[in-house]
Amino acid sequence: MTLREYIEFKLIDTEKVDITIYHLIVIAVIIIATWLILRVVKKLLNRQVKYNKIDIGQKYAIYQIIKYLIWIIAIGILVESVGLKLNILIASSAALLVGLGLGLQQVFSDYVSGILILFEGNLKVKDVVQLRDIIGEVTQIGLRTSKIETRDNYIIIVPNHKFTNDEIVNWSHIETKTRFHVNVGVAYGSEARLVERVLLDCAKTNKDISNTPAPFVRFDDFGNSSLDFQLYFFTRKSFRVENIKSDMRFLIDEKFRENNIRIPFPQMDVHVSET
Repeated sequence: MTLREYIEFKLIDTEKVDITIYHLIVIAVIIIATWLILRVVKKLLNRQVKYNKIDIGQKYAIYQIIKYLIWIIAIGILVESVGLKLNILIASSAALLVGLGLGLQQVFSDYVSGILILFEGNLKVKDVVQLRDIIGEVTQIGLRTSKIETRDNYIIIVPNHKFTNDEIVNWSHIETKTRFHVNVGVAYGSEARLVERVLLDCAKTNKDISNTPAPFVRFDDFGNSSLDFQLYFFTRKSFRVENIKSDMRFLIDEKFRENNIRIPFPQMDVHVSET
């Protein structure tokens, strides 16, 4: 058997499709070429990130879009290379596609949402988002689902339609420094200005709290059992801000004890009338 006869040897021989060893070689070449092209694209995008022309989230979104487009083209070439015509294939599967469309409307919605997310760039990898009561960092954006790593370090897989149909807060779209606050109540009779100074001193000792804009204290209200204050501060670490708040509460409790500032217990006065 000559080399040409070996290459043209038919592995599958039907009326519509003939698959030979030559076709397998072509398929292998297309797959390898696609893989190499994607590697080159990734290196070019990494270079853009290195020179700060795009950020990591933009790089991921651009790469995902290019990857899907290249694979669609590659699959089309693969199908054509084995003798199948795309228009015939689509026409013959039209009824199946209609049936699948009716049964998988939500899945298609997720895919469309994934494409919109990648093209619009409103959601990127490394973004910190809040979806209802869940706060987490986006670790992956796929065509149908995306992954979020929560503050408790577990991964949530979210259907993409949630990001396009529901209201979400993207903390990464806000200014780099985000404002938060800690609520504090002190006993009636406490010196308000002393409370303010102590709270500000506590904020200044925390290295994760920004000095510009500076922290400030708001005398919020005369509560039922306490004078209510709020300590406002700015930080870049919005994803782990609950740890900062906890550290502040420990320090505030310590400094209040040193300055004889009392945090009151909730109390209720009951008046009994004799009749």
